[in-house]
Amino acid sequence: MEGLEMISFQIISSVGMAKSMYIEAMRFAEKGEFETAESKIKEGEKIFLDGHKAHAQLIQKEASGESVVPNMLLMHAEDQLMAAETIKIMAEEIIKLNKRINALEK
Repeated sequence: MEGLEMISFQIISSVGMAKSMYIEAMRFAEKGEFETAESKIKEGEKIFLDGHKAHAQLIQKEASGESVVPNMLLMHAEDQLMAAETIKIMAEEIIKLNKRINALEK
């Protein structure tokens, strides 16, 4: 496997795992397990960072004048990266909402 494919798979793998952590966080928040939910967000952020670093390698290549020719695998990686970012934002909001609901029920 060559450079662009390897970087794409690094992005897909990392952000996919991070996305799973964010989804788990929402599920823990739904059950009122807020410390665990927040811990899953933090865990996801660390894993997401690996994907973001791989993505930054491609940006640095472009910035230094080396052309990065997009392909379907890279487009999928980009899509997964953006989806993971969106799900993280949603997870954080859902945790906040569940905390408010939990406080009202007490």
